[in-house]
Order: sequence, then structure tokens, then C-alpha cells
Amino acid sequence: MRRLVVLLSTAIASLLLTAGPAAADIDGGEGWWGVNTDIMVTFFGFGVLIVIPALLTFLTLLQSRLDKRKYERMAAEKARAATRDERHGW
Repeated sequence: MRRLVVLLSTAIASLLLTAGPAAADIDGGEGWWGVNTDIMVTFFGFGVLIVIPALLTFLTLLQSRLDKRKYERMAAEKARAATRDERHGW
């Protein structure tokens, strides 16, 4: 197992070391929208600062709503079990 981990980490490291310069050489190092300017980097940073907290807030609200539904369902099942008539038949 240790041999496999060492082999895989060595292979991945060598791939990353050789692929980085080759990828940077394509299109003269330009990005998808051309040469990166300061304003592009700034707006991207602002986007990250806005999107990540918004996503975390949304996912937190979603999780709390799902937990609330789960606890309501568990309480209803407990109430049904407490009032269930154990006599079977007529």
C-alpha cells in the first residue's frame, strides 16, 4: 500500500511539473478572455467574495429547513407510537 501511495504521488507530481509550463505556453499565456488586467482580477475577487458567503448562507438555510422537517416527522412518529392502540382485532 505504501509503495502504491509513493508511486502515485510521484507520478502526479511529475505530471504537474511537466504539464504546467506546457499549459502556460499555449496561446502565449493568455486566459479565456485575453490578457488578464487588474480590473478583471479585482472583479473576479469580488465575485468570489460575494458568491461563497451567499452559497454558504443558502446551504445553511436549506440544511436547517431539512432538519426542522426531520424533527417534526420524528415527533409525529413518536406521538403516533404513544397513542397507538395495542389491542389487535375486534
